[in-house]
Formats: sequence, C-alpha cells, structure tokens
Amino acid sequence: MPSRRPSRKRPWGAEPAPLDLDRALGGARRESGADGEWQVRNVRGGSKTYLCPGCNQEIPPGTGHVVAWQEDSFFGAETALDHRRHWHTSCWQARGRRRPR
Repeated sequence: MPSRRPSRKRPWGAEPAPLDLDRALGGARRESGADGEWQVRNVRGGSKTYLCPGCNQEIPPGTGHVVAWQEDSFFGAETALDHRRHWHTSCWQARGRRRPR
C-alpha cells in the first residue's frame, strides 16, 4: 500500500504550523487575580453597543473587546455567566491597577 501525504495543504515533509491556542479555544482563557478566578473571552466585535465597567464608556459595535465572568461565583456558574461583562481590552488588563468605583 503506498504511503499517503498527511495533508494537501502543506508540502510533503514540511512541519505542521504551530497550534494557535487562543484560536483553538475560541479566545477563551482562565485568569486569576486579586478579584477572583475569571473566564475571559476575546471578541472581535458584535452588532451591539456595550458599556465597559472599567471606564464607564461605550464599546461601539464592531470593536474588539473582552467578555469576562467570574468563575468562582458564590451563586454558581449559571449566575456568573448571566453576570458577564464586556470590557475594553485595555480596561480589563488594567483592572488590578485601578481603585474601585
């Protein structure tokens, strides 16, 4: 039986492309901070306007941003997901350096 090429998308013998973990997980990741354990997802942009809790400014439609929800919520995972928030990426990254409002 003749050996077959492993993929038609790359030349014979070429190494496969490295795995982009962020893309494979759909942009989802887990983050720990002084404010708890979070599930965080990168969003390319949607069709709605959101209010960023970090700066209280709008995130316009089509703007890439972060959606985060507390993983270790006292009221359970479903409630935590219901309380997810849309953040500007820079506001999410700076949340530990800001004073609470």
